[in-house]
Amino acid sequence: MDITHIGHASFRLRGKKATLITDPFDPDMLGLKFPKTESDIVTISHEHRDHNYKEGISGEKIIFIEGPGEYEVLGVKVIGMSTYHDDNHGLERGKNNIYRIDMDEISVVHLGDLGHKLDEKAVEILNGIDILMVPVGGIYTISPVIAALIVSQLEPSIIIPMHYLIDRMNKEKFGQLADVGLFLKEMGKEGVIPMAKLSITKDKIPVEQTVVVLE
Repeated sequence: MDITHIGHASFRLRGKKATLITDPFDPDMLGLKFPKTESDIVTISHEHRDHNYKEGISGEKIIFIEGPGEYEVLGVKVIGMSTYHDDNHGLERGKNNIYRIDMDEISVVHLGDLGHKLDEKAVEILNGIDILMVPVGGIYTISPVIAALIVSQLEPSIIIPMHYLIDRMNKEKFGQLADVGLFLKEMGKEGVIPMAKLSITKDKIPVEQTVVVLE
């Protein structure tokens, strides 16, 4: 599987039989370019424009996954779980969906705009994952501290931070997000060098927990 970071909470997962995109964003809102992108599957965590830019995706038969449930498309299994966009049961920002994606024998969890710690039921469903995509910028999602706590809850082999401040972002809307460095410090992983792409197979999953920052 090849994983690239399109930006914000959007990633491209390219497997042997399918390509999946998470949370495509509106470039006008975010201030970042959203490249011309083809995909077989698109997961959308919630209905905010920096996460649900469907028109940015092209393809012959795109399957959009937008809520809780169990799905299987082209050999890719997806479990959607309903959570909240804040720590007040959704009263501030509504609901959010977490997705567990099983592709090429690798389990990836994308937390979307999660706004709270995970309960025991969620931890049980997400048990045994390989890769965790976790928001770390705070303000609209969990803080770097809570993100590190969730890492300890799930114990993934690889952690990929997302939803943090990037220089080119619309500063009016996203300028208060934390830099990824705060999360790296919380994890004791300062100095991680960003990479363009993560290419991983099941037999190459690291034994020691690893934080990967994607450009």
